[in-house]
Amino acid sequence: MFGAGKSATFLIGYLLQNALKENWTVTVVDADISQVQSKIGNASRSIAACFDIKLVKERQAYIEQADIVISLLPPSLHYLVAQDCVQFKKNLLTASYIDEHIKSIEPEILKNDLLFLCEMGLDPGIDHMSAKKMIDDIHGEKGSIQSFISHCGGLVADQLIGHYSIICFFTTLHFRHFFILLVSYTCIRK
Repeated sequence: MFGAGKSATFLIGYLLQNALKENWTVTVVDADISQVQSKIGNASRSIAACFDIKLVKERQAYIEQADIVISLLPPSLHYLVAQDCVQFKKNLLTASYIDEHIKSIEPEILKNDLLFLCEMGLDPGIDHMSAKKMIDDIHGEKGSIQSFISHCGGLVADQLIGHYSIICFFTTLHFRHFFILLVSYTCIRK
């Protein structure tokens, strides 16, 4: 896992809480070792590492040995991690939006059958996943939906109003067909 800032706190805690049961070793890398140490404490199934993410050899060494890579770095740094994930055929999870750099390596991601699960933070990931679950539950009970209102930060882009189903297409480059949420519902901005 790259990044041990405030947004990483709960995820690191969750991973460490389940590490023994799931037979995980959780490696947390950040430019500030004290930040990492404050998050992992004395957890037995953890490794703390400190280096500048722009250092290629160090970054690649950790990515190459990982089973899965999580990046909670600033969005501008995800591309460095993503390129190495493609090179070493590692799946990647991140809370950030997909930018043009990540989109540019989509053919390689698909060719290598990798899962790049992006936008998995509150805005819009959890908001969309929660909405999808509610929609599925309603449809499972033979109900119908007349409108959808989001009170979260994950708002539909202006150009997508009336075509809400495509809002999640690039949430996961590999499984984008899996995330078709809705056909066309009324979208109300609050």
